[in-house]
Amino acid sequence: MSRRELRAKVMQALYANEMSGDPIAHLRSTILPEVEDDSPEYTYASRMLNRLIGDPSEVTALLESHLKNWDRERVAVIDRILIQMGIAEFLFFPDIPPKVTINEMIEIAKEYSTEKSGLFVNGILDAIRNDLVTEGRINKTGRGLVNS
Repeated sequence: MSRRELRAKVMQALYANEMSGDPIAHLRSTILPEVEDDSPEYTYASRMLNRLIGDPSEVTALLESHLKNWDRERVAVIDRILIQMGIAEFLFFPDIPPKVTINEMIEIAKEYSTEKSGLFVNGILDAIRNDLVTEGRINKTGRGLVNS
């Protein structure tokens, strides 16, 4: 499974949680059954689900601060979830370059959300990334990640 396919599966699990309130363990077993428990894919999916369902406060605060002029109810659920995933990757996944995060979220938005979602997700994530860089809150490690 490619990383993009995995991100799309995680997005689907987060959407299912948004709609049903299903617990993380149930989401993992139903949405991600083909991902082996000890694989890097499982680790990524588990960390993302735990961060965005179990402890979303930091990510939610950043999202809300960048949606000041938007009615939260008018933002497509998929777009909001993808932006939250992007913020989580910026802050808590030091091995993923920010440009890769933004590009992946744009492509998934184009596939799963509205016609204009790619542009919306791009604009919000880029603004958040710029603010986090200015604040010194993006700490990426590894080759090619420092000035991404």
